[in-house]
Amino acid sequence: MGDEGKLYVPEELVHVYREKVVPLASMLTPNQFEAEKLTGLRINSEEDGREACAILHAAGPSKVVITSITIGGLLLLIGSHQKEKGQKPEQFKILIDKIPAYFTGTGDLMTALLLGWSNKYPDSLDKAAELAVSTLQALLRRTLDDYKRAGYDPTSSSLEIRLIQSQDDIRNPNVELKAERYR
Repeated sequence: MGDEGKLYVPEELVHVYREKVVPLASMLTPNQFEAEKLTGLRINSEEDGREACAILHAAGPSKVVITSITIGGLLLLIGSHQKEKGQKPEQFKILIDKIPAYFTGTGDLMTALLLGWSNKYPDSLDKAAELAVSTLQALLRRTLDDYKRAGYDPTSSSLEIRLIQSQDDIRNPNVELKAERYR
């Protein structure tokens, strides 16, 4: 839908996503900007992120992962799994290391990884998120290293993620970033 304060779709489609698409989803993976657009809530704190997840659960999806939230210079993911309607969701966060570059396709790749790992671990969204985040971080580091080795300034434009070169990281991720459950 959008990112970093900019919509990729016409503004008039936001209500279609909110009213028609979200209720049909079993899992939703918005970034901070998208979560704010879908909920009408400004996310300035972890508590706001958790509340945005609750609002999205109420609209339909049992699994919500806000894939990238920037709060006070920190980058984090907030996940929430409501296993049964009316039940308090299991919520968690993962602090993510910022990599000093801009990459093309990270949101789509994160969603694909989350869906894949969630299929393997349907009752453990936090584990699926750990695997997805760790995989994505490994791919981004490999991509950054490849561009630097080629003499390219990684801050000059968007970098294409090295998917083919990272097949082993995708198949067998090394989980370096752990989920921390909220109480």
